[in-house]
Amino acid sequence: MLQDKLAEFVTAQATELGVPGAAVGVLLDGEEIYASHGVTSLGAPTPVDEKTLFHLASVSKTFTATALMRLVAEGKVDLHAPVRHYVPELRLADERTAAQITVLNLLNHTAGLDWNLIDDGEGDRSLAGLVAKLPQLPLIAPPGTRASYSQAGYNLAGRIVEKVTGLPFEQAMAALVLEPVGLADTVYGLSEVMARKFAVGYNRGDDGHLRPARPWGAFREGARGDNPGGGLASSVSDMLRWARFQLGDGEGVLPAAELHRMRERTVELRASTLGDGFGVCWFLRDLDGLSGLGHGGSGNGQFAELLIVPESNFAVVSLANLGPDGYPFNQSVVRWALEHCLGVVEKAAEPVPYDEGRARQVVGRYEIDAMNLDIATDGARLTLAVGIKPEIREASDEEMPPDYPAAGIGFLPGDGDEYIVTEGGLEGQRGCFSRDAGGTVTGVDLAGRLFNRVVEAP
Repeated sequence: MLQDKLAEFVTAQATELGVPGAAVGVLLDGEEIYASHGVTSLGAPTPVDEKTLFHLASVSKTFTATALMRLVAEGKVDLHAPVRHYVPELRLADERTAAQITVLNLLNHTAGLDWNLIDDGEGDRSLAGLVAKLPQLPLIAPPGTRASYSQAGYNLAGRIVEKVTGLPFEQAMAALVLEPVGLADTVYGLSEVMARKFAVGYNRGDDGHLRPARPWGAFREGARGDNPGGGLASSVSDMLRWARFQLGDGEGVLPAAELHRMRERTVELRASTLGDGFGVCWFLRDLDGLSGLGHGGSGNGQFAELLIVPESNFAVVSLANLGPDGYPFNQSVVRWALEHCLGVVEKAAEPVPYDEGRARQVVGRYEIDAMNLDIATDGARLTLAVGIKPEIREASDEEMPPDYPAAGIGFLPGDGDEYIVTEGGLEGQRGCFSRDAGGTVTGVDLAGRLFNRVVEAP
């Protein structure tokens, strides 16, 4: 009966949001429940099922972190050692920062590195090539002082895996994690993806029409520098196997104590939809008294979501091939599964009425290395828009995901520094503003990333 209800919900939500294809899996009391909707491709339609591959994007980080924890258990890596102990060639914009960053700083996003370096398609596109370019990456905070989600940090962590094992990253990951856990359909690279059934990603244009996303995921020819942070593709069935592994005792990969250490909070997150804190990689969430650990992924026309509740031996995974509506689809699936399987109903945060004075304090432009975030007011409501910087989009010879147009946001009750997005593709996302000692707003957190303020409203 639960499977029928899940299938009904998945079909209804995917139809309402126009998602071409989606696959969902739930692990409950040791049993696996699957529901799929739609097709792998609008041009060459094949039904999606639990074996269909989707791009995992940032959910890939959970695999990279687990591999590093195996190396920790084997005594080959020290979480508290400087990264330079393993990657002596590391250089950053600031020499002292380069010397101080530890392995744990990379794994819990406290290294103070900006989000990522955009691949310009030139030069060495390996992990070694990425490390050579890191002096170009802005630094946003001293190491260990705050969390800010960094793709570059995880790609640097992947270089540690290479250096310690002496193997290319993908081969090392297969030997350390993928093969021992039995994940035959969790792969890096287009050549592996194309040998299996896979979902084509789509983006909705301004005219409402769906267009195939190119390139597929992060799988550009010869581009391996993003694999640790976002390069995996997988199926719902393999992802539930991954969840079982995370709920188990390490199954000969690493001791249970080291595996479960990844669930322990290492740093707090404030006002984030993603969670209340980071463990080792995992976003940690309080679910009405239950402890959840999860991770999401946002690719080009594809979204992935994984949530595990160890106390209940429960997991849910949702994969969808549409941007930006794959995100709200996945979130709705997670909420449905929590309610119908565990009786957990997440309460929606309610913003306070619009306040012009508070709004004026935050209006302006904020940025990370690749994106601009603009907050504006028309005197009646506050809006947030975020998108790839025009100069980066114009310089690229590849298609990029569409921007998120201005959507309403509202302050949450309290000190006025926390907010929630109330509409659009980011609806439900929460974040907060940061201030300097004088009370001036200097940054805004969205999706775990700190955007620093660069232009204030006139």
